[in-house]
Amino acid sequence: MNVAHVDVKYTGDMQFVATAPTGHSVVIDSSPEVGGKNSGVRPMDLTLMALGGCTGIDVVSILKKMRVNLDSFTMDIDGERASDHPKVYTKIFLNYRFSTPDDAQDKISRAVHLSQEKYCSVSQMLVKSAVIEARIFINGELVETLGHS
Repeated sequence: MNVAHVDVKYTGDMQFVATAPTGHSVVIDSSPEVGGKNSGVRPMDLTLMALGGCTGIDVVSILKKMRVNLDSFTMDIDGERASDHPKVYTKIFLNYRFSTPDDAQDKISRAVHLSQEKYCSVSQMLVKSAVIEARIFINGELVETLGHS
């Protein structure tokens, strides 16, 4: 079993600093309505960021092995939350946006499917409570929609 570890330190008001074993840190805070100062990322936003980072690393790694040239690759992610506590994400919309000079639709589709269905551990955790709908855009054109729950 692989055990992960992070340190989270309370720094006042509603602010925390989380530090990974690599030494990289992120400031976490809440809104002023609940005592925070908007001085850091909200925990649920970090969840969507983690999803983007996890699947992004997978996709780029796979596409590099497939020798696909990317001019750019971005993702935008929205999450719908339950109205009652604990207000988990119930639906996540994940848009993959690729710009490439290559004719690589099949390879890009394969990379996204592999990430979402096999490799991205964050995605696999989130599908326990949320439907994830992913859309793939290549050079501005929607080419595929996939979803799993």
